[in-house]
Amino acid sequence: MERESLAQAPGSLSAHLYPRREATSSATGSRKPALLLSTMDETDVEQVTLALLDAATDKDSEVQEQVRKSMLTLGKQQPDRVLAMCQDYLLKHPKLVVTHRVVILQTIELIVGCKIEDISYPRIKSIISLASDEMTRSKDVIPDWQQAASNILVAVGNKHINDIMEEILSKFQPGLLPHFFVVQTLANLSDSNVYGMVPFLNAILGTMLPMLSMAKQDNMKWVFSSALCHFSDSILEYLANLDKAPDPTVRKDTFSSEVYAAFDILFNNWLQSRESKLRLTVAEAVGSMCHLMASDKLEEQIPKLIPAILSLYKKNNEHYVISKSLCQVLDASVNMGSRVLETQLDSLLFALHHQVSVPVDYSNPPTIKNHNEVLRCFSLLANSFPDRLVLFVLQKMENSNERSRVGSLAVLRHLINSTTSTMESKKLLIVASIRQPMADHSNKVKKHVVQVISAMAHHGYLELEGGELLVRFIVQHCALHDTYQRGQRPTDPEEVTNEALRMMCDNTLHLLTTTVGRLADVLWPKLLYYLTPPQYSNATTPLCKSLIVLGNKKKNNQEPSFNIDFTQEVNLPSPQTLMVRLLVNAAFPFNSRGHGAPSLSLLQILSVSIHPNTEILWEKEIPPLLTVLEESSAESLDRKHWNEKLLKLLSKTLATIDDDKWVCRLAAEATRYLSTYNNALEEKSFLYQCIGVTLQQCFNKEVVKKQLQEILLTARHNDAVEREGVAMGVGLCANSHLEGTLAKLDEFGKSDAFKKSPSIFNLLKERNDVEVEKVKSTLILCYGQVALNAPPEKILNRIDQDILRSISKHFNTKDLTMKLSLIQSVGLIAKAISECVKKQGYIFSRKQELINVMLDFIKAEPADSLRTPVRHLVMITCANLMPLDPPLSENESFDLLKVCVNSVFSLPPETHTPEKTKEEEILDPKQRKTLYKDTLAALHELMKSLLAGDPTPEGLQSVFKNMVSFHNLGALLGRLSPRCSDPHPAVRIAAVDCIYTLLYIQLRYEGFALDYKDEAVDSLVALKDQLENPDHSVLYKTCSDLTKVMSKRLPQQQLTTLVFMLFEGPRDAGGATRAFAEHHRGAGESGRGTDSWTSEMWMALGSDPIVASQIMEMVMEKLLILAPYVDKKESMIRGGTTKVATNQPLAMTCGLKELLLNGQSQEPAVSLFPQLFSCLTVRLGASVGVSAPKDNNTKHAASVHVAGVAADALRILLARAQLDEVTKRLDEDNAWDAIKEENTHITGVTLLARAMSKHAGPRLPAIVECLCPSLNNIYECQRITVTAFFSELLNHHVVTELMLIDVLMNNMMERISDPCCTVRMLAVRGLGNIAMGSPEKVNKYAKELLAAMSSGMEEKDDPGKLITLEAMSGLSKVLLYLDKKNVHLLVVYIFMKIKPFLESENDEIRCASIHLMGNLSKFGSGEPVFKDQIHNVLVSLLLHLVDPNPQVVKACKYAMRVCAPVVGSEQITAMFQNHLHDDKSLHYGEFINDLTKYLIQDFPGMLNFYHISVIQFFKSNWPEVRAGAAMFIGLVMLLQDPDPVVRVKAAEAMGRFH
Repeated sequence: MERESLAQAPGSLSAHLYPRREATSSATGSRKPALLLSTMDETDVEQVTLALLDAATDKDSEVQEQVRKSMLTLGKQQPDRVLAMCQDYLLKHPKLVVTHRVVILQTIELIVGCKIEDISYPRIKSIISLASDEMTRSKDVIPDWQQAASNILVAVGNKHINDIMEEILSKFQPGLLPHFFVVQTLANLSDSNVYGMVPFLNAILGTMLPMLSMAKQDNMKWVFSSALCHFSDSILEYLANLDKAPDPTVRKDTFSSEVYAAFDILFNNWLQSRESKLRLTVAEAVGSMCHLMASDKLEEQIPKLIPAILSLYKKNNEHYVISKSLCQVLDASVNMGSRVLETQLDSLLFALHHQVSVPVDYSNPPTIKNHNEVLRCFSLLANSFPDRLVLFVLQKMENSNERSRVGSLAVLRHLINSTTSTMESKKLLIVASIRQPMADHSNKVKKHVVQVISAMAHHGYLELEGGELLVRFIVQHCALHDTYQRGQRPTDPEEVTNEALRMMCDNTLHLLTTTVGRLADVLWPKLLYYLTPPQYSNATTPLCKSLIVLGNKKKNNQEPSFNIDFTQEVNLPSPQTLMVRLLVNAAFPFNSRGHGAPSLSLLQILSVSIHPNTEILWEKEIPPLLTVLEESSAESLDRKHWNEKLLKLLSKTLATIDDDKWVCRLAAEATRYLSTYNNALEEKSFLYQCIGVTLQQCFNKEVVKKQLQEILLTARHNDAVEREGVAMGVGLCANSHLEGTLAKLDEFGKSDAFKKSPSIFNLLKERNDVEVEKVKSTLILCYGQVALNAPPEKILNRIDQDILRSISKHFNTKDLTMKLSLIQSVGLIAKAISECVKKQGYIFSRKQELINVMLDFIKAEPADSLRTPVRHLVMITCANLMPLDPPLSENESFDLLKVCVNSVFSLPPETHTPEKTKEEEILDPKQRKTLYKDTLAALHELMKSLLAGDPTPEGLQSVFKNMVSFHNLGALLGRLSPRCSDPHPAVRIAAVDCIYTLLYIQLRYEGFALDYKDEAVDSLVALKDQLENPDHSVLYKTCSDLTKVMSKRLPQQQLTTLVFMLFEGPRDAGGATRAFAEHHRGAGESGRGTDSWTSEMWMALGSDPIVASQIMEMVMEKLLILAPYVDKKESMIRGGTTKVATNQPLAMTCGLKELLLNGQSQEPAVSLFPQLFSCLTVRLGASVGVSAPKDNNTKHAASVHVAGVAADALRILLARAQLDEVTKRLDEDNAWDAIKEENTHITGVTLLARAMSKHAGPRLPAIVECLCPSLNNIYECQRITVTAFFSELLNHHVVTELMLIDVLMNNMMERISDPCCTVRMLAVRGLGNIAMGSPEKVNKYAKELLAAMSSGMEEKDDPGKLITLEAMSGLSKVLLYLDKKNVHLLVVYIFMKIKPFLESENDEIRCASIHLMGNLSKFGSGEPVFKDQIHNVLVSLLLHLVDPNPQVVKACKYAMRVCAPVVGSEQITAMFQNHLHDDKSLHYGEFINDLTKYLIQDFPGMLNFYHISVIQFFKSNWPEVRAGAAMFIGLVMLLQDPDPVVRVKAAEAMGRFH
C-alpha cells in the first residue's frame, strides 16, 4: 500500500475514524464584488488578486484550476504581496466554505514551493503561524482543508525546519494527544527533509511513546503507525548516507530502545485491529522498525513476528505491503545472523510459494511489486539455507498444477540469476529436475521454462551433461506453427500463443548465440542436427542465423573447430544431406518464415566443411543470388528462373567437386531424403530435379539405374505435382544417360506396377485401376521430359522408335489425368523437335496424327463449361507442333483453328457458376479465373503460331478465310466501330488498337512509307486513355472524335460498306453504336431514342434541314401541352409521392437532342433558336427532381437522368447557335451540373441568365417574349425556373438597353403574390436586382419597390425567412439610389420593421438587417426621431461587434460608421469613423472602455437606459455577446456567469493584468 493519509482514504473507514460534527466551516461568507463601473480602471495586482480570491469559490473544477494557475503567475511576480493578500483574505473571512479555503491554501503552497528563496523571513513566520492555525483550528478531522494546511508546513520545512519544528512541537506536548494532522505533518517532514528532521527524532520519539497508549481511535493509531514507519525509513536513509549528514555521530543504537518500546505496542496491541488498513500500516511500520531494534530483542521476537505477518496474507487483499514488511524482517534477521529463523522456514516457504504462484497482472502495479518482494524474500533465504530452499523449489516443480509450476520456475530463475555462488553445487540437480516441466503441455509453463533455460545458459548450465536437451527444447519451440490464422486474435489476453512462444524462443536462441561466448562450442556444430528433420523446418531461419553468427566468429578467429569433421560428429547429417536440404530451402525462399537467404548464407559458410573444392565457387556464386532475394518479394520473384539458377549452381558445384564417389553418395542420400517432403510436394518436386542434375554428373551407370528404379517405385503417383517432379528429374538425368534412362523407363513400363491383377507385392492392398492410370501418367510425362532434355544430336532418332511408340498406345484413354499427361508430353516432344531442327532438317511424319489426337481431346470436352485445363494444354501443344515440318494444308489449319475457337467462344462468361454434377466438384472462383485466363492466352499463342507460318496478306486471309474478309477495310471498320462503345473498357481499347492498325495498313496501301506518321491516326493513341473513363459524356465525345478520324482516312468508295455494317450492328446489349445509348438504357418505347437504332434514326432525320425544322416545331408544340410528369405513391406503407417522368415528353426530349447533334441541323436550330431555348428551359424546369419511368420488361427504373437529357439538349442548342462564349462561361461555372439537380437548380438558371445577358444580349427580347406565357403555368417548378431567369436578367443593364425593363418589372410585380413562396422570393430578388442592373430606373419604380420590400419583410408564409432576407438585401441595394423625398416619411417605419431581426439566430438575416440599418441612416440625418432610434439600437450594434460571425461584425462596423454623424456626439462620431474599419482589428476592451467614458460625458441621462438594455443581453445565445455585455457592467460580473467557459476566460485574463 502506498503511504497515504488515512484522512484521505475513501469509504467506510473515513466515516468510522473521524465522525464529523456540523461545523461552522460550512457557512458561506464570500465577498460580493461591487458592481461599479469605476472598478474597471483598477487593474493592479491587488485588485486582480482579490477578484481571483473571490472567484476561488466557484464549484467548477476547471475554473478552480485556472484560478490557481493565475494566482501562481501573480505569486511568482510578487510572492510576498500575493501571499499577504491570501493570508488577509483567510483572516477576514473565517467562515469561508471548506472548498474555497482549500483552493487558497493550495495556492499558498504552490507559491511557497516555487519561490521559497524569495519570500521574506517575517512572511515565512506568519505563513507558518497561519498554516498551523488552519490545520488545528477544528478538532475534527477535515481532510481536504487540514491536508492543504499541512502541505504548506511541509513545503516551508524544506528550508526553515527549525521554525517549523518550533511551531509544531508547541502543539505536540507530553501527556496530551496531538491533532491527527500534527503527527501526519511530522511524518511527511521526515520524508521531505531527512537531514533536517532526524536530529529531532529522538526527542519526538521520547514524547510520542507515552501518547501511543493514549490513542484509542483507529485514525490516531493509523497516523502514529504511519509516522513511526516514516521515521524509521528516514533514520535508515540518514545512517546509510552519514558522509552527507550534518551530524555523522548519530548511530543506530541512539534510537533502539525507543523503537523497541514503540514496536511492543504496535505489534502486541495494534496489529490485531479489525480495521484492515490499520493492520497493513502497522505491519509496514513493524517491518521498517526491525532494522533499528537491538539484535537480541529482534531474535526474541522472530518466533512470534513471522507467523503474525504471514497470517495477514489471509486477512488482507493488498499483499504487497505484507510482502515488503516480511522482506524487511527477513533482511534484518539474516543480517544479524538469526538462529531461530530456521524454525520458521517451513511455514515461510509454504506461504511465499503460494504468493509467487499468483498470476502477475502487469496492468496492476501492486501485484508486480508484490511478486518482486516475494522473490527478494526467496533470495534472502537462499543465502542462509541454500539446500533446504533448492530442494523445496525442485519438489514443488514436480507438481503438475500450472500456477504452482509457473511460480516454482519464477523462483528457480530468480535464484539462478541472483545467488550464483550458492547455486554452483546444485547445477546438475537443477538440469535434471527441469526435464519434468519441459514436458508440460501448457504454453504458459513453457514460456517460464524458456526464461529459466536462458538464465541457466548465462551461468554455465548448458555445458553440463543434459544441456543438449535444453537446447533441443528451445529449437523445438522455434519450430512451432501458428495458433491463429492471419488476422485472428486470441480471446484470452493472458493466453500465451504459439506465435508469442516461438518469437521468445527465436530471441533466446539469438541471445545465447551472440551474448554467451562460452556456448559457442555447445551450439557449433550441434545445431546443424536440427536442420534436416522435417519437424524442425519452421525453425530453419533462426537456426541458420545463429549458425551464421557462430561460423563467422570461428572463421574470423581461425578456430580449428570451424572445420567440421562429419565422421567424428555422429549425430550430424552428412554433408550431402545438409547441402541438398539447404538448396531445397533456397528454392522456396519465402517459406518457413523466409528461410531462403539464411540457408544460402549458411551454405557459403559451411563450404569448406561440405567439400573443400566448393569454397571459391560459392564465394563467387552465392552473393549474387542473395542480392536477387533482397530485391524480391514472394510475389515478384520469378520462380522458374530462380530454380534454374539454383540447379545451375548445383551442376557447377558437382563439376567443381569432381569426385564421383561423393556425387553418387549425394544421389543416394537425396533419394532417401525424398520421403521427408511427403507433406511439401512443391519442395519434393524440386528435390527430384536436384537428383536429376546429380545423376547427370554421376558416371557410375549402375548407381544411375538403381536411383531411377528407386525414384519410380517409391514415387506417390497419385499426386499431379509429384508426377511432374519425377518426370523432370528423370528428364534431367537423360541429358547424360539417354540410353540408360530409356531402357529403365521401358523396363518400368513392363513391370508389376502396370498389372491390374493382384500380385504378392500388393496382397494387403489391391492396386485399383485409378492408380495404374496415375502410374502410366507419370511414365508418359517422363518420356516428354526425356525428349525435351536429351542431347539434340541423339534424340531425333529416338522420338519415333522409342518415345512415341511408348506413349501412342495410350491415345484412346478416357482418363483425364492420362489425357493431360499425353497433351503435355506431346507438347514437350514438339518443343524438343523444334529445338533440334534449328541445327538439322527433320520431317516429323506423325505431326498431323498427333494434332488430330489433340483435337479429339478438345472435342470430348463439354461445350458449356470449363472445368479442366485440357483446352489450354491442347492449344499450347498444337502451337508447339505447328512450326514443325511438314506444314499443314489450308483446310487442316482451318479445321484446327475452328475447333479451338469454337471450343473457347462457346463457353459461358467467367462469372457464370456452373451447376454441380455428382462426379465433379465446382472450381472455386480463383481457380476458374486462372483457367479462363490460361485458355484465352493459349488460343492467342495458337493463332500467333498459325500466322507465323505464312506472314503475308495471303497467309492471313487463308487462315481466316471462312470467318472474315481482310480485303474490305470498310467492312472491318464496320465490325469494329461499335466495339469502341462496348460496356467493357478492355474491349473498347482493343477495338481502337485494331482500328489504329487497320488505318496504318490502309496508308501503306496508298503508298506511304513504313515510318510515315499520320497526325489524325496517331490521335487515336490519346483517345485510348479517355475510353477507360466510365463517364458517358467522355465516351460520347471520344466516339465522335474516332468517327471523324475514320471518315477522314477511309476511302470514299468504302463508306457505304461501313454504314451498311453499322446498320447490321452488334447483337449484344452492350454494343451501342454511341455511348449515348448507354445513358438511356432500358426505356420501353421506340420513340425514346435510347438505343443505337433510334440514335441513328434521329440523326438521319436531321440530315434534311426542312424535315428537321418541321420535326422541331412539332416536338415543341407537343412538349407545351403534354404533362411532363405524374405523381406516384412511393409505397403503400410509407406513403409520400415521387415525380415520375411521362414517356412521350421524355422520348421527344431525347429525340430533339439527337436531332440537334447532327451537323446538318444548324440552320433550323438557328432560325428557331428563341423558341427552342425557351422550350428546353421550361422543359428543364419540369424535369428537375423527376425520376425516369420503369422499364416494362425489367420493372426497374431506366438509368436516364431526366433533367440531364434536357440540359444536354440545351447545351447542344447553344453550340449549334455558335454561342461559344456562353457555353464557355457556363462550363467554367459548372452551371450544367447545378442546373440538373433540384437543390442547385435556381443557381444553375441564374448562371444561364447571367451568361446570356453578358454574351448573347440581342437574342434576349425574343426569348423573353417566348418565356412570358410560362409564368402563368400550372406547374410551379416551371414558374420557378422562368422567374429565376427573369430575376437575374434584371441584374444586368442590357435589359434597359433592349427596352425590356418594363416587361420584366411588371412580371416581377405580378409574381409578388404568387402562391409559391420560392417564386415570391425570386420576384423580390428580381426587384432588388434593378439597383444593380439599372440604378437610374430605381426612382421611377420607387413606390412599387418600397411597397414590395416592406411586404416582403412582413411575410408570414416564409419558413426559412428567405423572402425576408431577400427583401432586406434588396432594400439595402435600392436605398443607395433612392431620393430622400421618396423615403424620409418611411424611415422610422422601416427602422421599426428591422429592429426585431437584429437578434435573429440566422446569421444572414442578422447581417442583412444591420446593413440595411446603415443604409437607412442617410435618410434620417437631422431627424430627432431617427437619432432616438439609433440610440435605441446602439447597445445591440456594440455587442454584435464581437458576434461569432465575421460578416455580422463587418456589417456592424459599416452601420456604426455611417450612423456616426446621427448619434449626436463628435467624440463618438470620430471614434466610430477612426476605429471601425473593415480591414483593421479592434481591441474591444479598450474600445468599450473609452466609449463608456464618452457616453457618461455626453449622454448621462441615457446611462440607466443603457444599463437596462445591456442586462437583456445577459440571456443572449452567444457567449461572446454575453461577455461583451458584462464589460458594460464590469469584468467582475463575469465571474458569476453560468457558463464555465466565460468564467475561465475571465480568470485567465485577470491573471495577465500584472
